[in-house]
Amino acid sequence: MSAQLEAEVRTISPEMPAMFDGMKLAAVATVLYVIVRSLNLKCPTAAPDITCQDTPLNRYLLKSCPILTKEYIPPLVNSPKPCGLRKYLPMPDGATATFDLFEPQGVHSTGDDITMVICPGIGNHSEKHYIRTFVDYSQKQGYRCAVLNHLGALPNIELTSPRMFTYGCTWEFSAMVGYIIRTFPQTQLIVVGFSLGGNIACKYLGENPANQERVLCCVSVCQGYSALRAQETFLQWDQCRRLYNFLMADNMKKIILSHRASLFGMSSSNMEAADLSRLYTATSLMQIDDNIMRKFHGHNSLKDYYEKESCVHYIHNISVPLLLMNSSDDPLVHQSLLTIPRTLAEKKQNVIFTLTLHGGHLGFFEGAVLFPQPLSWMDKVIVSYANGICQWEKHRPQCQ
Repeated sequence: MSAQLEAEVRTISPEMPAMFDGMKLAAVATVLYVIVRSLNLKCPTAAPDITCQDTPLNRYLLKSCPILTKEYIPPLVNSPKPCGLRKYLPMPDGATATFDLFEPQGVHSTGDDITMVICPGIGNHSEKHYIRTFVDYSQKQGYRCAVLNHLGALPNIELTSPRMFTYGCTWEFSAMVGYIIRTFPQTQLIVVGFSLGGNIACKYLGENPANQERVLCCVSVCQGYSALRAQETFLQWDQCRRLYNFLMADNMKKIILSHRASLFGMSSSNMEAADLSRLYTATSLMQIDDNIMRKFHGHNSLKDYYEKESCVHYIHNISVPLLLMNSSDDPLVHQSLLTIPRTLAEKKQNVIFTLTLHGGHLGFFEGAVLFPQPLSWMDKVIVSYANGICQWEKHRPQCQ
């Protein structure tokens, strides 16, 4: 009887601990959410800290975007469901990129054809709440929206090659932008990136000057700029950063395991059985990046992966107007990383860096304490800034 019990114990699926961990993580996340909301009630508020050079464009933008200079007051949701068309783009390596295209629900204030090309956060896609809310608001302001679905992020789309999205791979985003330019030859582009998507968007623009053609401006929200420098802070406990890292690692683990047949079973895969075993025991993003993610593009080490896929080495090449937004209480982006955008804004005329006291990571909710509005301060600022840029380009002599 003892031998039979021992055999049963040995054959328990490795997925079982993950199921129990998921229940515990859900409970912890709920408690953490309530605590953070409660703490915000006792925190002071202030207008965002703006860093930029004194130029005619920046003066015009700050005047035409008053929300950017007013204090953001956090509270303490039903989200809209915009209708779009899903597009499939074959990639040279056999992968299939997907993005969702949403047509404007009115005429833009300038009368021009303008498209928001949007890159979501880590493991996210067009069906996420914050993306749907932003797209719905942008459509109503006369913008067409194209939202990249990170490779492997959509649960109902199978991978067609042994590769997923990574921290700084711009291939799929570039393919989406190329499709928009070919399909709508008269359109101009507003580039928007959230979190990891901000890194990809800025890296894409800085990789090649040609990528900035037809681009009116770029907005990056809550990105960390340098994964190599961020690595030093991932396991610190302030702002509950270590817990968030654990939660994000658990989500990444689920995404990878949902595609294990493609990632580990194809003949062209770089993965080994040992990599799958190490994935089951990973408790941080760094472990997953080192054992899995860096191998998709053949990086020799975790340091090499973080170094080459971070936008910090490309962002200074961006010459179009660039708005960089961060929050002081972001649990994922350490304060030490914010010297990168602040220094950039002090040196380059086209950059505005805005830092709020509150907002968390892609939060920036407004409204009642227990019932925040679906539309966030973040959504309003991005569209307001984009509108300001569009009006400036349309009526530049008068604006100056």
